[in-house]
Amino acid sequence: MAGSVKRAARRKAGGKLTHFDRRGAAHMVDVGEKPPTHRAAVASGRIRMRPATLRLVARGTAKKGDVLGVARLAAIQAAKRTSDLIPLAHPLALSRVAVDFRIERSGLRILARVECRGPTGVEMEALTAAAAGLLTVYDMLKAVDRGMTLTDVRLEEKSGGRSGHYRRGQRSAAGR
Repeated sequence: MAGSVKRAARRKAGGKLTHFDRRGAAHMVDVGEKPPTHRAAVASGRIRMRPATLRLVARGTAKKGDVLGVARLAAIQAAKRTSDLIPLAHPLALSRVAVDFRIERSGLRILARVECRGPTGVEMEALTAAAAGLLTVYDMLKAVDRGMTLTDVRLEEKSGGRSGHYRRGQRSAAGR
């Protein structure tokens, strides 16, 4: 079963999965020879909640304090610690982590932008930041709304590196 999944993924990826060796064993990709370039990635996600819960956030009256401020710090910290959480992610010297929350009709949307100058991309750092920020919102509000739902954690955009620029909803040069 695992072999057939790997073969199918390899066909879809153009024949090469970089996190697997020739025998199919997972390994950390060697990026030592790759030149450092400016890398950036933006990830987003949403958390749906009851209107009363959203009002607590908007008014800043949640019992645990500044929900968005704490969640922003958690997202930044998570981006910096991604390699501790994702086994094959490289530790990176990040130059920027920016986190923004937007209040929407049914909850909150997070946007996490991560940048560095390095030999590998920062997509995982941006995705980890978005997920951790949303989890922190949940943690701070779960006493009043355990039915909150985290949704749509996804990569919106990435730039830098050999694969070039990607923006959700646009065909990339690599995908043509």
